[in-house]
Amino acid sequence: MNTSPAIRLAQRLFEESGLASSHEPIDVMLVSALLERHYHVGGRLERLATEKDDTFRLRTDSNDYLVKVSHPDEAEMVVALQTAAMRYLQGVAPELPVQRVKLAVDGDDHVAITTNDGRTRVLRVLDFVEGPVLARTNPTAEQLAKVGEMLGRVDVALKAFEHPADRRGLVWDIRHFHQLTGLVEHTPNTEHRPLAQEVFRLFDGAIVPRLNDLETQVIHGDYSPYNVVVDPQSDDFVTGVIDFGDTMRSAVIFDPAVSLANLLGRTPDHPWLDACAFVAGYERARPIEDWELPLLPIAALARLTLRALITNWRAVRVPERRDYLLGHAKDDWINVGRALAVPLDDVIAQLREGRHDLA
Repeated sequence: MNTSPAIRLAQRLFEESGLASSHEPIDVMLVSALLERHYHVGGRLERLATEKDDTFRLRTDSNDYLVKVSHPDEAEMVVALQTAAMRYLQGVAPELPVQRVKLAVDGDDHVAITTNDGRTRVLRVLDFVEGPVLARTNPTAEQLAKVGEMLGRVDVALKAFEHPADRRGLVWDIRHFHQLTGLVEHTPNTEHRPLAQEVFRLFDGAIVPRLNDLETQVIHGDYSPYNVVVDPQSDDFVTGVIDFGDTMRSAVIFDPAVSLANLLGRTPDHPWLDACAFVAGYERARPIEDWELPLLPIAALARLTLRALITNWRAVRVPERRDYLLGHAKDDWINVGRALAVPLDDVIAQLREGRHDLA
């Protein structure tokens, strides 16, 4: 069957992202044995729901850990990039609450596992960060600003970081958005397709001509409300930055765009309100160029649309993850519609005003 270039690109990016296929869950007893042998830790393993890999919470008598076993389609070098970014931040900015990597007894930061079909999976042990994630709280504008400021600090700290795999192909990378129009035809609800097409139009008109002008560096890539651990009673509010699974080299403004995409529609009557508070905080740590700021809301819309499109695609192809995928994206099309209903000039004006309101 012939497929369009856009669909072929999407398939390639899904494969490189480790999202193209399902896999047999790793045996818990094997994981326990590897932890005993390589880390000298043991305890109760609790499997956690995730997008693609096998993840466990390990409860021991003294500490809890997060144990991750990579998807068999995810390249070892890509996993090494994620680990290297966390270890780099621990070295250059130890004050940032970035999840820590636990070293094995031989001093290495991972254990390679060869599966029965000859592929390699990577086991890593990370600190378990206690506390609610941002998505489970109801933050104030100032708390959202602190969440934004933390991402700005992370981006500043990562500016000089390099890795051989940082130019990985990732379907979530917003810079590929305009090349994925073929996903629209796989959207089951035809009423959603005009929304996607409008976002593609905005992206093609404003961002595509400037893609090569945008400042690039390695970014977190998925600073979503599920990857920020908080303490509502703490003045700092943010107590953990977790999940570097989408780390890559891309345009820096695409990092806050991911966060904005997840905040759109949280206040239905004012869909950009929380996003503006977040950006005001982000700019305390890393100011955004005046010419880049108008591109930010379009990038956020692109990311939200991308998630809606990808969710439909993957829910069919990876049925065992269907509930997890649809649960994280159930309101995406509603929020795209709400956000598009606000004139873009008004959104940009709100972002500029937010610089002063929370300065």
